[in-house]
Amino acid sequence: MMNNGLPLDASAWLQEAIAAGVPVRPLLLRLLTADDTESLLALQSAADRIRRQTVGDQIQVRGIIEFSNHCRRNCIYCGINCHNQRLPRYRLTPETIFETAEAAADLGIDTIILQSGEDPYYTADLLAGIVRAVKQLGVAVTLSVGERPPNEYALWRKAGADRYLLKFETSRPELYARLHPGFTLAQRLLSLDQLAALGYQVGSGTMIGLPGQTAPDLVDDLLLMQHKQLAMLGIGPFLPHPDTPLGNVPAGSITTCLRVIALARLLLPTAHIPATTALAAGAGDARPAALAGGANVLMVTITPREYQQLYAIYPNRQRALPAPQELRQAVEPLARRAARLPTSEEERRES
Repeated sequence: MMNNGLPLDASAWLQEAIAAGVPVRPLLLRLLTADDTESLLALQSAADRIRRQTVGDQIQVRGIIEFSNHCRRNCIYCGINCHNQRLPRYRLTPETIFETAEAAADLGIDTIILQSGEDPYYTADLLAGIVRAVKQLGVAVTLSVGERPPNEYALWRKAGADRYLLKFETSRPELYARLHPGFTLAQRLLSLDQLAALGYQVGSGTMIGLPGQTAPDLVDDLLLMQHKQLAMLGIGPFLPHPDTPLGNVPAGSITTCLRVIALARLLLPTAHIPATTALAAGAGDARPAALAGGANVLMVTITPREYQQLYAIYPNRQRALPAPQELRQAVEPLARRAARLPTSEEERRES
């Protein structure tokens, strides 16, 4: 069957093209820019089927500790950029980081993401010590602390870090340079290669709806993810922060974001794809739709409550952040819904 010139089983079409060695860029562009609900649902259904076949029904829950909102960079879309003088700054001590990770491990969270701005206060040795301490809890450790020298990546890997998240945001060099003054896409991609060579599971990805971004740009982003064979794919909407130069720019399309997530699953069947907290920061929570359309990871913020709103990379974070004691209650319905598990006693009996 065809809809808007597209087959309803988009996954089969795309997979056949990949297997045949046919260039898939035109096909991806058609799938991305289709503007009807039916084609989106078909695409998500295909991505959901591939997710179940490759990474299974279990939704992984990963806890993020945002341990510093200091940053040396001036990314013009980010609320914690170094020029934002309205933002109170904070840093967590190694003891607080460990205690927070320990509490999360007690809740059953088996992956801790240590995330911050690019903050040189946390030296390579200091971060290595934090990684070693958290690893003693029997959890996987993911770092997301920006671009650092290769010897520091190596030290943290030796200390026990398992994964590293470093989003490229856009694959277009000119747009990257505009968004990240003084920095280049080439350096970002070099860092990704250095991390992969050290044995990290490397995560990266794109932001949907950046000013000046086009549909062909998003296709190039998808193809870059595939080329790098990333283990984790971070895909979320651009959310304008009022204290940045892009504060008056419209937010990115959630629908487009869902299409990109589904296409990413088709291109990289075994990758881990989170339903990010940014998907819950708008008028409605889009995480269930992402989990039903290819995503298999829930990212939950476990930063101590008094600091959560200060990690203001985008606005309206309070809509996405449960209190620590409410974490299990907030996450389990989403995970059950994504895995299509019964959520009530009545549903269990019926199943």
